[in-house]
Amino acid sequence: MQIQNENLYDALEKIFHEPNRLAIMSAVCAADEGLSFNELKEACNLTDGNLNRHLKVLEDAGTIRIEKKFIDVKPRTTVIITGKGLDRFNEYLSALSEVLKKAKKAIPEDRKIEMPAGKLVRA
Repeated sequence: MQIQNENLYDALEKIFHEPNRLAIMSAVCAADEGLSFNELKEACNLTDGNLNRHLKVLEDAGTIRIEKKFIDVKPRTTVIITGKGLDRFNEYLSALSEVLKKAKKAIPEDRKIEMPAGKLVRA
């Protein structure tokens, strides 16, 4: 995917760059039919209040849709990524990947430590 913004850092949208919202978007984009509130809460290890707050921000930005239905007699809240949200999140991930590649290249070779999973840490 081609990054639309000339400056990669401009594509690092703050809405996704917050760790809990990054976790929420990552979980929801992997679920074709969305995730229930409880599934998402458990997957992201968030409290009801924290999850509600982050979902409100993402919903206001048009990146997710929240559906409320009754299944039998129980209410069920489902969080679904929107097409716009998927496009924006994909662009964010591409920009983040490029920024991380640049940062990795900038670390002097003698300061890099190769980790078993291919992760680099500073010596």
